[in-house]
Amino acid sequence: MLPRLINLFRSLSLESPALRALTMSSLVASVGRGTFITISVVFFSKSVGLRASEVGIGMTIAAVVGLFAGVPAGYLADRVGPRVVTIALGCLQAALILGYLAAHGFVAFVVVASAVSLVESGLGASRGALIAGVVPAEDRVRTRAYLRSVTNVGWVLGALPAGWALQHDTRGGYLAVIVLNAALFLGAALLNLRVPEVPPQPRADSGPRLVALRDKPFLTVTLLNAVLCVHYGMLNIAVPLWVVQRTSAPAWVVAAATALNAVVVVLFQVRASRGTGDAAGGARAQRVSGLLLLAACLLYALAAGRSAWVAAVIVLVGAFVHVLGELRQAAGGWGISFSLAPEHAQGQYQGLYNMSFAFASVVAPAILTTVVVGWGWPGWLLFGLVFAAAGFAVPVAVRWAQRTAPELVAS
Repeated sequence: MLPRLINLFRSLSLESPALRALTMSSLVASVGRGTFITISVVFFSKSVGLRASEVGIGMTIAAVVGLFAGVPAGYLADRVGPRVVTIALGCLQAALILGYLAAHGFVAFVVVASAVSLVESGLGASRGALIAGVVPAEDRVRTRAYLRSVTNVGWVLGALPAGWALQHDTRGGYLAVIVLNAALFLGAALLNLRVPEVPPQPRADSGPRLVALRDKPFLTVTLLNAVLCVHYGMLNIAVPLWVVQRTSAPAWVVAAATALNAVVVVLFQVRASRGTGDAAGGARAQRVSGLLLLAACLLYALAAGRSAWVAAVIVLVGAFVHVLGELRQAAGGWGISFSLAPEHAQGQYQGLYNMSFAFASVVAPAILTTVVVGWGWPGWLLFGLVFAAAGFAVPVAVRWAQRTAPELVAS
């Protein structure tokens, strides 16, 4: 896995010094993110002293707060320049992570988590604008695919120091990892200094400032992508609960499915992005994604009532089909979001489109646990049909967006 990614890095980095800098920044940031995600729940519970329900409620509140940062931060990146905004937000992220060291009690936890969520949401928007600014249009989707592979490697590497902290299970160990997170986020931010400067984009002579919020077709495409993004919660929430509560498959299948997902993304995300470099290609990819996610839902449902090994095989096959749908959904989304965004407003459009994942993260836990785990196979079927319907609706919405784009710019 790593040798193949290294060879890909060498071939792509020869093309672009900017990509080398983006790669190193993404890798360092994802190591920090992987470390934090791995220890966060245990840290909040044992060190901050929160109940599990308080951690869940607090993270949900923070995710909702973060929904409102993407478009304004993207607008700022367009007007000021995405590199300076990305660096500033990255440094602020590092400082805010240290706030967890002093967070004692539920209210302090929610305040810090909400501030971190706001900055992370804005960082996603400005980073999207930065990629659009330094990478030629025809290479943006491939670049995002490559960086996603790098990010997954970073998450795996980040689990190593987190595992050390969990093994020792001391407050000092957890605090040391939090400080390491801050240092990694700061380093990732400063590595963006090696990315070429992107000049600010002049706003259109007329029309609204936050033009993305007035773009009804793009809002529709974003909503459809949010529906498809619910599948991320399937692997993290629905599948583990389904395996443990409703099938006889051994619990290790959950870890195997997660590992399979990570490996496939690292190895094949770039390949899966072929043909998605424009809005039409991205729309076709998301239509295929909807069908693959339907198939994955049906496979997961079939695991119930089987013997342990048959159920395990079915779950793993479902996880493989699931990750194929994930690859096409992600690649299609990049093609759509970059292609439909006016060049002078890439930041705010990336910020709006990134809300798809954030919104899905907010609603997925409650919906998936109620419908899938609660209803059983009818819930899986319902979700599969919803994914398929959303996938088929994406090309229609994209064509609508392409027809009305000139009108939006002129309004």
